[in-house]
Amino acid sequence: MPQARIAGIGMYVPENVVTNQDLTKYMDTSDEWIQERTGIRERRYAHRDQETTTTMAIKAAEIAIQRAGITPQDIDFIVFATLSPDYYFPGCGVLLQRAMKMKEIGALDIRNQCSGFVYAISVADQFIRTGMYKNILVVGAEKHSFGLDFSTRGRNVSVIFGDGAGAVVLQPSANDKQGILSTHLHSDGESAELLAMYNPGTHANYWSPNQKLANFDEAEIGEMFFSHKMIDNAQVFPYMDGPAVFKKAIVKFPEVINEALQANGLAASDINMLIPHQANLRIAQFVQQSLKLRDDQVYNNIQHYGNTTAASVPIALCEAWEKGKIKEGDLVCLAAFGSGFTWASALLRW
Repeated sequence: MPQARIAGIGMYVPENVVTNQDLTKYMDTSDEWIQERTGIRERRYAHRDQETTTTMAIKAAEIAIQRAGITPQDIDFIVFATLSPDYYFPGCGVLLQRAMKMKEIGALDIRNQCSGFVYAISVADQFIRTGMYKNILVVGAEKHSFGLDFSTRGRNVSVIFGDGAGAVVLQPSANDKQGILSTHLHSDGESAELLAMYNPGTHANYWSPNQKLANFDEAEIGEMFFSHKMIDNAQVFPYMDGPAVFKKAIVKFPEVINEALQANGLAASDINMLIPHQANLRIAQFVQQSLKLRDDQVYNNIQHYGNTTAASVPIALCEAWEKGKIKEGDLVCLAAFGSGFTWASALLRW
């Protein structure tokens, strides 16, 4: 069975640059405070009225498809990873299919947040290996800026995230020395609420991190999915227990990378380029140190784009390739950890 290879790759980030200093207009923070904790200096925000998760994905997909030497009509399956879809339903996959005038192909949406793109790569790889599809478009795209709490109350989360999109086209590899060698997927829902956006949802309560499942009266039954009470209590924004996430990430990140290396009889020193999910520069630096990797073996761009969750791995991968940091024959490792908790890795020969 042929393994999948990346035949084309593309990325898109909005033109609007938002610096740490810009955020001080809305919340009690500082450039020094943000950089010390996250490594982020700036991020990109989509145009509020003209750009959506899907429109950004289209721009990245167009580049990936062109670089693969095919047309949108050649794509026979879409895997779209995002936590910030245009609509609650339908998913972004069909919106992209419609906008790019593709054939009536299948479109699968993945909701695995930060590890979504690596999960999507794994799913697409299986379809290629079975021979079911020949040209699969895999996308990671996010528009976080529309749903963040731009106040001092929400600064611990809001300073981290940015908008953008990345995409790849997967095709069967002509030989077993090029392409995706293996993928490794994990989850542990025990602490799911430590990094979550509780509302809107169907859990029939007004969950908040400081409040267990609350009772509701009959007058609220019609408002459970989304209500004025949720808005008034600021329960419509993401919540994150940063220290808890950090502690889990620095364990699972190197663990899943080593799992991929061991599965292929390789060592960390064999990696030419590690592309970690751009969650926090301090996490990436810890992982680099634990694996004893040199600076030229790890690519980070969170300093400029912030955390773009499902889009961060393909954006970083594309940028590293465009800068000539990834060459044919290189061993590349993709790894991610995030909400759920979920974590994953993919090892590939470029």
